[in-house]
Amino acid sequence: MSNLYTKKFTGRSGRRLAYRLAYGCDLMEALQAIVEDSQVRFGSINFLGSVLRAKLGYYQMHEKRWLTLELDKAMEILSGLGNVSLKDDKPFVHAHLTLLDSEGKVHGGHLLPGCTVFAGEVFVDEIDIETPPRRVYDPVTGLTLWE
Repeated sequence: MSNLYTKKFTGRSGRRLAYRLAYGCDLMEALQAIVEDSQVRFGSINFLGSVLRAKLGYYQMHEKRWLTLELDKAMEILSGLGNVSLKDDKPFVHAHLTLLDSEGKVHGGHLLPGCTVFAGEVFVDEIDIETPPRRVYDPVTGLTLWE
């Protein structure tokens, strides 16, 4: 089959890092600081815990614009997943977040600055690669995707 993917990246397993997040910190800022301070250029991130409030994004594909969802309530992080690559020659976190509120409703989307951590634990799995992927603007989608 053709046209299933546009590029393949091959690397080796690198460092495995673990962090406990500080109460009251911004989740996105903390993840970004972790990869910058540790100089992770390519890898995966997973995290769990809970937040006091959240800010999520949803990309409207046909309009090529973001909608923002703000949730001003405490919620559990069911799953936090993301990756690290380079954007403008700096480590860049791209993450999605799935949350559960006290009524059993699930909320999810693209992680944006504005999620206040109650408690959090983060794992970073670095991929050692000579030339990590770089994010560049893709005119077809309107997103910054791996080059």
